[in-house]
Parts: sequence; C-alpha cells; structure tokens
Amino acid sequence: MPTRRTTRHTALVLSAVLGVAPLTGCALLDAAGGCEGADGRVRDVAALDILDSRPDGAAVARGFEKVDAGCWADSGDVVVYADRTYAFPGTREDVTAHYRTSAVRDGWNPGPEDSPGGMCFTREDMSLRLVFLTAEILREDGHGSRPDLTTGAGYSVSVETYLNDGVEAGC
Repeated sequence: MPTRRTTRHTALVLSAVLGVAPLTGCALLDAAGGCEGADGRVRDVAALDILDSRPDGAAVARGFEKVDAGCWADSGDVVVYADRTYAFPGTREDVTAHYRTSAVRDGWNPGPEDSPGGMCFTREDMSLRLVFLTAEILREDGHGSRPDLTTGAGYSVSVETYLNDGVEAGC
C-alpha cells in the first residue's frame, strides 16, 4: 500500500512531466519545422536591391561585408530576415533623405512616423527598417566599441518577412 509520502512524490513527478511535455513538444516542432524549406525565401530577401542602396560616401562596415540573412522560429512565428550595416561620415538627415527617396522608388511604403532612431517602410509582406547605430546598440549586439560606426551616421538596413499565414508586415 503506498504511503502518503510516496503518493505526494508521485503526484509531483507526474505534474512536472505532464506540465513540461507539451512545452517540449512545441519547442521541438518550432525547432524542427519552423524554418524548414525557407532557404529560397532567405536568398530572395538577401538579394533585395534596397540592401545595397546607400548614400554617396557610405561604405559597408568592416566585419559586415556580407549580408547577414537567415530565418528564426520562436513561439510559432517564423521570420526570414536580411541585414546590411554601413559606416557613413555624413549626417542622419543625409541617410534618411537617401532612403526616403530610394525606398519609395523601389516600391516601399513609408511607415506612420519616423522615429529618432530610424525609419520604417512596408512592401507586400515585408518590413524595411533603418536603424542608426549607437555605442549602446553595438555593445548589446556584441560588437564592442566601433568608432567607425558611431562617428557620423553608422546604420543598419534590415528587411523582415513572416512566413506564417495571416501575419502582416508592419512598422
């Protein structure tokens, strides 16, 4: 006959196993299938002309020579992204003016309002973000001190698209 202590221990173990099992299953499904088959979409997003568009004088930042592109899946969301980082000796206003013109010419629609840290556009199922880099952002992303990116207007251009049905791109 089970003792009260054994019954309580069994109940605790069962609750832990039953509580974690569904979470583990979801995590395994996300990890296993979320980005499966997204390689073509990653290549398409990485090849968008807007990622290579830049104002005169801007240069691809050292250490960021290639477009950073990939796919991530988390909590049911599956996102394809591509980023490009530039060093620019001019002003933020110069960068903003360039992208406001080139993005619209390329079919991107301006977001509601530019923020002090950047700007956003949408096109079809994609969002385009321009983010000005600060020492804090670079440090948080593990890039340390980068005077080449914090003097003038260092910035990142990124495109994201959700592969989930019914999820719209937005700013």
